[in-house]
Amino acid sequence: MNNQDSHADPDSEWSLLAGDHNQQTADWNEIMLRHRGRLRRMVDVRMHPRLQGRVDASDVIQDTFFEAARVLKNGQQNQDIPVYLWLRRLANQKLIQAHRQHLLATNRDARREQAQVAEPQASSVSIARYLIGNVTSPSLQAIRQERESMLQKGLEQLEPLDREVLALRHFEQLSGPESAEILGISHDAVKKRYIRALEKLQRIMAQQEIID
Repeated sequence: MNNQDSHADPDSEWSLLAGDHNQQTADWNEIMLRHRGRLRRMVDVRMHPRLQGRVDASDVIQDTFFEAARVLKNGQQNQDIPVYLWLRRLANQKLIQAHRQHLLATNRDARREQAQVAEPQASSVSIARYLIGNVTSPSLQAIRQERESMLQKGLEQLEPLDREVLALRHFEQLSGPESAEILGISHDAVKKRYIRALEKLQRIMAQQEIID
């Protein structure tokens, strides 16, 4: 894991933002750089497939940092949680706004997607794409697409909460306590669900390969 994705001590990050204006600006720039990669993964894996190509994840992150800077200036930040989780909440709000703007405005039955817009979840499409990775070789492209399709079907068979735990721990690279804070469950429950999700996904994939 690189420096941009390091899990800094949350108390020290908040203390950095409590200094004089010039030092605070320099420390804020460092914090943005440190967490940008993790926030980008969070947005990428939760952006609705219909938004891809229409909404740039980098713009969502930039809007998040603008909002965070405004909140910091007004002293309205929530210091009861680590800085990253605070930034993640702001990013989630920006993602919800993007979903509302681009999905509900064009959807004939807006209520059908209201739940997804209220709390964007990691899609099986995005998770499968991340798990398989990028294959550029033309000779392997067909195999990649086939396995990605199989993996997507497997992910769709997981319970939504198990799929969320998988996304938080594996793709967003959150710690167990961070994931527990976001999901509102215990750290022990996160660990059990993460292991269960991986084991179930492996069984599903093995069964699909046998059938195929």
